[in-house]
Amino acid sequence: MKPENLPEKLVWYYILGTYIIYFIGAQYVLAPLLCYVLLFYVFKKWWNQTEETPPEERVNFTTSNWLWIVAMFIMHIALVMGHIDFGMGLPQIIRSTVNGWLRSWALLAFFPLAAHLDIRPKLIYRAICILCVQSLILIPLGYLFSMAGLPSKLYTSPLQAFGGGSLYNVNLLYQYDAEGGQTRIFLFAPWAPALGMIGNMYLGIVQQEAHKKWQFWGMVGAAAMAVTSVSRLGIIALPLVPVAVWGLTNFLRPWIIFASGFASLGLGLFAPALIEFLNAVKNQFTQARASSSRVRDQLNEIAVYRWRTDAPIWGHGILQSEGPRVVEKMPIGSHHTWFGVLFLHGLVGFFALFVTLVWTFIEMLIKAQHSQTAKVTLHFLIVLFLFAFAENIQGLAYLYWPSLILMGMAFKEQLIVWSDTNEKETYLISDF
Repeated sequence: MKPENLPEKLVWYYILGTYIIYFIGAQYVLAPLLCYVLLFYVFKKWWNQTEETPPEERVNFTTSNWLWIVAMFIMHIALVMGHIDFGMGLPQIIRSTVNGWLRSWALLAFFPLAAHLDIRPKLIYRAICILCVQSLILIPLGYLFSMAGLPSKLYTSPLQAFGGGSLYNVNLLYQYDAEGGQTRIFLFAPWAPALGMIGNMYLGIVQQEAHKKWQFWGMVGAAAMAVTSVSRLGIIALPLVPVAVWGLTNFLRPWIIFASGFASLGLGLFAPALIEFLNAVKNQFTQARASSSRVRDQLNEIAVYRWRTDAPIWGHGILQSEGPRVVEKMPIGSHHTWFGVLFLHGLVGFFALFVTLVWTFIEMLIKAQHSQTAKVTLHFLIVLFLFAFAENIQGLAYLYWPSLILMGMAFKEQLIVWSDTNEKETYLISDF
């Protein structure tokens, strides 16, 4: 498989060259740059289209595209208002916009627009499979480096001058976790839980690869990324998300409905035992990395308190660069998307993100009954939702951007419904 045009080449060679880009410390610069180059080509294609352009080749943003664009611009308005409320001047607003919003929230709206270019989904499927196989080869090296006692941190990229903090740290594929007493693989992610999230997202993508050998090794590589990250949530999500996607895309089948009825009866009979079991699992989950769980809980409590008392509407606009010692000086507003959004962007930003994600989930749930691309996006959204309780998902968009392009492709697909006459009819989701 080879790319057939410039946008495909940009996407293809970026994914295949992920580790090269990582080891030169350029991911947080080149991924947003790729987004805006693709966005330029989208607008160029839109500008050049005429009345004679075939309908299937025209650039027509869907309702979902516009919803994400509007929501992310609302995020920026909240950011600016937060800066104004706390007396931060124009230079800081510009820095927060360029180094923050343009490389985080904006990517969630702009990368899906690249779906209006001639980029084939199967090209992304194959490229991600190759990246997962590369990762599968490098994972043993990470363990070897750890056993050899080599320093995990190589260097901090000089590109850090463009802003982004620890996202420019280049590691030797691993880090030793003193609390857990084990090696945690990072690969091209900034920290281990982020790799667990990416591995789960990639698992949904590689399942759509048509070539069985690439599909198999891609799935093995994606699963290995999640497991070797030793991310508790990443390991739990690995079997949970595919089962959830399967259930959500088959729940209209009669036998599933009957099985659900019997399952509900069983859950009712054994509810006390089940609740006790889930509580035991939760406690074990928390105790597996107790200090990390404690810090996260305290970060969340402080973020909510500061949001409620200081800036309930627009938020603070910026992370507190260094938190108190009780949270090991972690930035207030980090490690949790929803509490982070409340702290940074207040109720305005919270509802902008919530409404957009709910709309997208419902749309993908409907389309996934017939569309494989929507099924991939549904998988992506569930992973994104789960990790929103452990990460600031907007800050990692530079890693999972292939999923955002596939989401844009799902936005473009037609919604299939059935009429009363059993004749298949199609409507664009924007007309639904």
